[in-house]
Amino acid sequence: MTSPSPRIRVLVVDDHAMVRRGLATFLMVNDDLELAGEAASGAAAVKLCVELQPDVVLMDMVMPDMDGAAATRLIRSQSTSIQVLVLTSFKEEILVKGALEAGAIGYLLKDVSADELARAIRAAHAGRATLSPEAVQALVHDASQPQLPGMTLTERERTVLVLMVEGLNNTQIAAKLTVSPSTVKSHVSNILSKLGVASRTEAVSLALRHGLVT
Repeated sequence: MTSPSPRIRVLVVDDHAMVRRGLATFLMVNDDLELAGEAASGAAAVKLCVELQPDVVLMDMVMPDMDGAAATRLIRSQSTSIQVLVLTSFKEEILVKGALEAGAIGYLLKDVSADELARAIRAAHAGRATLSPEAVQALVHDASQPQLPGMTLTERERTVLVLMVEGLNNTQIAAKLTVSPSTVKSHVSNILSKLGVASRTEAVSLALRHGLVT
């Protein structure tokens, strides 16, 4: 007699309590799924992933204190065995692209059916991607648009770039942002790479020329 397969443990992340409750109920009616925990914010999700080690995270995108993309990036950097499946109301291109670049394995809208969501969770656990038609369309549209310099900069990298334009060196930027000089050095290196330039001077010139900073 073979033993039943272990259930897929799911962490539900959404800042709306009613949504979390609904998803918890949904998980209960699927024999192969179980609720590992709930988080009302991205920061709480990151912390719970360390403590609970769920198999799959159902991640909302727009939340206070830390958005879904930032939380996904941190979760995936801490454990590549945890798969993040976005479940949100938002289908904007920048959110879809940001989530997938952060390491999410799928992107679904909240109007998805219960059966489709269950299949997507199982697929995520198996390492297979699932994208809603709207997410696919957003990616296709984004790929067809000309890419302007600086489009891939993160919010923190843009902040560092602004301070570079103001003439601050790495030590001064580190003090202003309350981070280590090595962290700033890493940000600067990423900025130069993403802008396709070889020096801080070129980065500043390009930023001013293309209006990347205000």
